[in-house]
Parts: sequence; structure tokens; C-alpha cells
Amino acid sequence: MEAQAQGLLETEPLQGRDEDTVASADYSSMLSEEEKEELKAELVQLEDEITTLRQVLSAKERHLVEIKQKLGMNLMNELKQNFSKSWHDMQTTTAYKKTHETLSHAGQKATAAFSNVGTAISKKFGDMSYSIRHSISMPAMRRK
Repeated sequence: MEAQAQGLLETEPLQGRDEDTVASADYSSMLSEEEKEELKAELVQLEDEITTLRQVLSAKERHLVEIKQKLGMNLMNELKQNFSKSWHDMQTTTAYKKTHETLSHAGQKATAAFSNVGTAISKKFGDMSYSIRHSISMPAMRRK
């Protein structure tokens, strides 16, 4: 009994299947003519209010565009500002800071590794150069 009463008192919003059931139900047969007329009047009033709100919103959007034009704000400037703000916001995130720190550290290690490779190659070329110079300067070695 309590489970049935509980179901009637649920305050959770309708979910998929429940919405379909409610949408397919025909409540008009349960309403009196007076209730139908009241609902129709309310429907007309709501539609009028929605139309008025759309008109007000449209007027405000036009006014917004006019103000932006007077201030010299155009789409490109707005995009630049939005991009700059987004870039700044991204740079202040913890994930960005950690990634930046990791990549910076990796870059430093890569630079050190390339420097070591460069040094080793230079040393090899230096050794080869010495070897070539030494063999050129010793005529006895050239004849052999």
C-alpha cells in the first residue's frame, strides 16, 4: 500500500517512456467544456506572451548591434577578444601548466641530448681532420 502511495507522490521529472505515455494520452474527454475554454484562453495568452518576448528580444539584439557599431566593435575584434580570453583562460588551467612544465622539461633534455650528439660528431670530424692532416704531412705514409 505504501509503495503505491509513494508512486503517486513522486516529484521526479518524467522520463522518456513516461513522457510518451503522457503525450499519447487523451485528456480532453476528462475535461469539462469550461475547463477546455479556460485552457484554450491560457494557450492563446501564452502564445501572445511568447510572441511579445520574441519581439522584445529581437529589438534588444538590434540595439546591441547598433551600440557595438558605434563603439567600433566588429565581428573580427570580438573573435580576437574571445580568442585572447580563451587562450588566457586555458593557460591558467592546472592541466595546461602541468603539460607546459612537462614539455619544457622534455625540451631541455632533448636540447642537451642534441648538444651531446653534436659534440660527439664534432669530435669525430676533428679526429678525422687530424688524421687526414697527419697523413698529408708525412710523405712516407703517402707512398705506402
